[in-house]
Amino acid sequence: MPRPRVHTGRPACFAVNVGTSPAHAFLPRHHILHASAGQFLLSRAQLYIDTAPPAVPAGPGGHTLRSSSADRARALPPLQAAAMACGHSASALLLLLAVVASSACCGRATPAGALVTRVPGFGGARLPSKHYAGYVTVDEAHGRRLFYYLVESERDPAGDPLVLWLNGGPGCSSFDGFVYEHGPFNFESGGSAGSLPKLHLNPYSWSKVSSVIYLDSPAGVGLSYSKNASDYETGDLKTAADSHTFLLKWFQLYPEFLKNPFYIAGESYAGVYVPTLSHEVVKGIREGVKPTINFKGYMVGNGVCDTAFDGNALVPFAHGMSLISEEIYKEANTACQGNYWNGSTDRCEEALSRVDAEIEGLNIYDILEPCYHSTSIKEVIPQKSRAPQSFKDLGATAKPLPVRTRMLGRAWPLRAPVRDGRVPSWQELAVAAAGGVPCMSDEVATAWLNSDNVRSAIHAEPVSSIGPWLICTDKLNFRHDAGSMISYHKNLTSQGYRALIYSGDHDMCVPYTGSEAWTASLGYGVVDSWRPWFTNEQVSGYTQGYEKGLTFATIKGAGHTVPEYKPQEALAFYSRWLAGSKL
Repeated sequence: MPRPRVHTGRPACFAVNVGTSPAHAFLPRHHILHASAGQFLLSRAQLYIDTAPPAVPAGPGGHTLRSSSADRARALPPLQAAAMACGHSASALLLLLAVVASSACCGRATPAGALVTRVPGFGGARLPSKHYAGYVTVDEAHGRRLFYYLVESERDPAGDPLVLWLNGGPGCSSFDGFVYEHGPFNFESGGSAGSLPKLHLNPYSWSKVSSVIYLDSPAGVGLSYSKNASDYETGDLKTAADSHTFLLKWFQLYPEFLKNPFYIAGESYAGVYVPTLSHEVVKGIREGVKPTINFKGYMVGNGVCDTAFDGNALVPFAHGMSLISEEIYKEANTACQGNYWNGSTDRCEEALSRVDAEIEGLNIYDILEPCYHSTSIKEVIPQKSRAPQSFKDLGATAKPLPVRTRMLGRAWPLRAPVRDGRVPSWQELAVAAAGGVPCMSDEVATAWLNSDNVRSAIHAEPVSSIGPWLICTDKLNFRHDAGSMISYHKNLTSQGYRALIYSGDHDMCVPYTGSEAWTASLGYGVVDSWRPWFTNEQVSGYTQGYEKGLTFATIKGAGHTVPEYKPQEALAFYSRWLAGSKL
């Protein structure tokens, strides 16, 4: 049985340990304390709970109460004395010990070897909360293992929500979110070649109000891997099934979180990951699969959803943002009859070509951000790469390959974000991207996660074993086989699971116009009419609330990865929504 780990929210009088040595009997009196090896804060009295033959009657839960004295037959008088010293009667003490003993079976547990005791690059005196990391094997026969990194809430890990975070791709690591968006640190370049990045605490980390699990999924992404290469032939449904298996096994390792409200969140292609995994979780709950997950709802940021809604979003977005003229917009609208994603006539295709020509120089992930180009890609991408030659010959960024892949791995051909069948690799998507490649630096993440020192600290397999970490991998042969997400959203929300669909309003990859349209198409009545929402008395975006706990929101000035562009505003809407408040 795992040794329990319990949080107490108020000053305590007696210290009770579960199977620990007297050396650990006296602990600091913190308002919240993770008592390793199953310590419970009750006082400075040297009391123990274990499974040895009882010297005094066993309390509820089968654990035995005994003192640290060599003469255990004299246990009760010291207890009484300690109780009197703290102003308690012996009967009150025994009642308190009975409650503590009964909680031992369901306290906060830690899997062996999962605690992250050091974070290379972080120079602070202490972390603001506990971190845990490691692997969960989802297929023993194949050796298919998914890597996770848990950041406990800085506020109240025993009561705050637990959120699973998934980045998209498909094929992109959730360390993208950890490093660049809402993780516990802000990463700063180390300055010299080969040096580790410097890590500073992130004042807008989502761990301020929740515990967050960052999961690399499916196998082959980030630090997750399989010993059987056939597992890299995968798709939406297999990914959802594996992630559900991960969750069931993860909660067995961390049973203390089973009572916490649980949410699933993600962005971009996680617009598919999140609802399909949520469906698997709800199905498991309905079928009585154990352990029972306390699932409450989900969040999707700038997420793909449906071929028609997403594919038809670009032209109205470009027009609304004044990226195309009224003339070009009217021409496209007339020629395509609003069906931009699947234009079936030559006239429609010609009109859309004019649209593409006007926006080709823009960064599709944030139209306000620069897009870097140079004349040759040969110096930034290895010629032995599996990238097609057409990709190698593209006009290149002045940044190295990892810079390109961070954004390319989340790219989609304009006007067709989700199509059934095989999903192109990020290299192929780069070829399809009109007008070059938007790019942002992921050098700090690449340097940090490919350090042997870091790998060891976070309990990840070394580079020599599973290869280098990439923000987005090209090793997957991934199929979109779940169809439109509309039916998933309708099914989940109709059962009472809350949903927040949020969009950075300057993202042209998955424009907010499509997300706004499909949320309205679910047919729920409006309960909170379109209005601005605020941070520090400033308009931060707009929101509309629907029946069944469905909320749509925009974030003013944000791009595809909202917390990266607007961290303060992101923490604000995240905190309010998790608390059940209006944005």
